[in-house]
Amino acid sequence: MHTGKLSQLQEFWKEVSTLAFHGVVVVLSATIAWSLPAIARQFLVLWSRVEHEQMLLLSVEVAVALLLIMISNYLWRAFQDRRQAGMAKGAGLVSFFPLHDPGAGRKIRQLKQQQSLGRTVLAIGVTGHGTVVDDKAELHALLETCLEAKLILLNPLSEEAARRAQSLSHPDITPLRFRQELQETIALIKRFRANGKVIRLKLYSDRPHLRMVILGDYLWLQHYHTGLDIRWMPEYVFQHNVDHHGLYTLFYQYFTKRWENQDIPEYDFQTDELVYRARSGSELRRDSLDLGGSELWTTSGLSVA
Repeated sequence: MHTGKLSQLQEFWKEVSTLAFHGVVVVLSATIAWSLPAIARQFLVLWSRVEHEQMLLLSVEVAVALLLIMISNYLWRAFQDRRQAGMAKGAGLVSFFPLHDPGAGRKIRQLKQQQSLGRTVLAIGVTGHGTVVDDKAELHALLETCLEAKLILLNPLSEEAARRAQSLSHPDITPLRFRQELQETIALIKRFRANGKVIRLKLYSDRPHLRMVILGDYLWLQHYHTGLDIRWMPEYVFQHNVDHHGLYTLFYQYFTKRWENQDIPEYDFQTDELVYRARSGSELRRDSLDLGGSELWTTSGLSVA
């Protein structure tokens, strides 16, 4: 109810702002029109004085030249920006968030919640802890409002998990922490599943490249950089293009191929095992996933998800 009232208030304020802007433009136009005769007389008087003052005339010429240079540079910059905006639109890029911006996190959470309502959530990450378990995490709210979810996370027992932890060069980030964070993520997913949510989880063992969330026609993307916390990486938003020539289609196909890859097993929430299947869907084998340890980590300000 609160969200609905807030949305109505925002719409009302938007309409009032639009009307006020139009009113200001009309008043300004009328003021300029009534002032033109007086402005013209003043200009003629000033020019009659300027034409007899050589230094003043030279100063006016220099000022006009500088003004023309500034205007031409502005128009060229506007043309360049428009061309780049056209290329970004063709690629499907609709938003860009540098995460060092203090307001970016809040804006990202709001947009993702709006885009996930009643949709299927597709996501790739490392442990999911920074995007699922944390109360302020984006996916925590997404899993509450989505129809179903498919998650692909890093197997913390793999060699690549150890390499990722080592690359961050932080004493609090270790393979053990990866395992414990995944434990918390799985525990939360089990609670969602107990409430009727359809959530599936697969664990990959190769090097993590992307943290990606697909919400209907929108795709949110970050990349894992060696030695850098994911929180400091920029986040890009791509939108589905009806012509299928944007990058949304490429990344969506990437997720689909990863999900259908038989080398990536699915996690069985009943038995805590990894299930490998053939292309036909028949079960090939099961491996036990022993994450070990029950001690939870205290917050260190870093995210490995």
